[in-house]
Amino acid sequence: MSTSSVVSGAFGWHISSLCDSGACVGVTRQGDFVLIGNTSDPEIPMSRFTRQEWSAFLAGVKLGDFDDLA
Repeated sequence: MSTSSVVSGAFGWHISSLCDSGACVGVTRQGDFVLIGNTSDPEIPMSRFTRQEWSAFLAGVKLGDFDDLA
């Protein structure tokens, strides 16, 4: 994982349909990387993950590995 520039309108962000508070996580792809940004504070740097890292994370979410964090 690494950080990149701030969240901006330059990307086609995907945001959960369950997000209605405005404090959400935006996800987009840039080349071979997946970028994650904070929609409520665009000045915070984005995090950048490889597709392999993102796939492993999504698999963990689906298995409930992170349920105790919510």
